[in-house]
Amino acid sequence: MTTDEHAERFTLLRPLLFTIVYEILGSATESDDVLQDSYLRWAEVDLATVRDTRSYLARLVTRQTLNALRASARRREDYVGPWLPEPLLLDDVDPSADVVLAESVSMAMLVLLETLTPDERAVFVLREVFGFGYDEIAAAVGKSVTTVHQVAHRSREHVQARRRRFQPVDVAETMQITERFRTASVTGDMAGLLSLLAPNVTWTADSGGKATAARSPVVGAQKVAGLLIDLFRTGGRMPGMRIQMVNCNNGPAMVARIGDRPEGVLLIEIIDGKITNFYAVRNPDKLVAMTVRRQISR
Repeated sequence: MTTDEHAERFTLLRPLLFTIVYEILGSATESDDVLQDSYLRWAEVDLATVRDTRSYLARLVTRQTLNALRASARRREDYVGPWLPEPLLLDDVDPSADVVLAESVSMAMLVLLETLTPDERAVFVLREVFGFGYDEIAAAVGKSVTTVHQVAHRSREHVQARRRRFQPVDVAETMQITERFRTASVTGDMAGLLSLLAPNVTWTADSGGKATAARSPVVGAQKVAGLLIDLFRTGGRMPGMRIQMVNCNNGPAMVARIGDRPEGVLLIEIIDGKITNFYAVRNPDKLVAMTVRRQISR
C-alpha cells in the first residue's frame, strides 16, 4: 500500500474525524493537533490489516482525543471564569438538513457534554451521534462491551435529563430574529431587545482572564438587555470595529473584528421564537479558529 492511499482514505474521512474529535474535545485548534498526530500513526499502518477504514480511524482518533482531553483537564480546572468550547466557523449550510448533526455541534450541547467524564463523552458521541456499534466503541475507549453499554445508558440519561427540547431549525425565522436583535442592539432599542429575549435568558462569557468580560453568567432579560446595549455602544466607539454575521456551530453568531483580527464572537441560541442563551467568546486563544471555515460530517 502507498502513502498516497493512506492520505486518500484519511482525507476522505477527515470531516467526520474532525467532527468526532471536536465534539469530544470542544476545541477546534486542539482537534487539528489530534488529527495531525493521528495521521502520522495512520501512515504507519499496514492497510492490508484494515477491514473497515471508518471504524479503524474513528478508533484511532478517539484514543488520541481522550489522551488530549485528560491532559487538558487541569488547565480547565484552573481556568479564569466560565469555560466555553471554541466556536466553530462553518459554511452557511441548512442546519435542518441533518438535525442530529446540527444539535450535536451546537454550543448548548457542547456545554452540556462538558458535564460528562471523558469516557462518557466519547461513548455518547460515538454512539448517539455517529451510530458506532458497542464493540467498536469498546475498542476505541479501552473498555469491555458490557461496560460501554452501561456508560452509554448513563450518559444518555444524563444528557436527556438536562437538554432542552431540540427541534429542526426554521432558518427564515432564525434569520429574522437575529436581524431584529442586531438592529435593536446597535440602536439601543431596549423595548425591541426585551421583546426578543426569553425571561430567563442567560449570558455566558468566556475570557480566560485575558479580555474584559463578565466573570459569571448574567441571567434575566432586563439585565442581559442592559449589558447588550452597553456592549454595542462601547464597540461602536472603537475605531475600525465591524460586526459580521456568521454561522457558528450551526447557529447564528456575530463576530466583531478590527481589521482581520477577531475581537469576540457572540453565539445566539433561539428556542420557540425567543433568544434563550448568549455565548460570548472573548479569549483570544479561542478566536484563532475563527479564521478557518470547517467542514463537519457524520
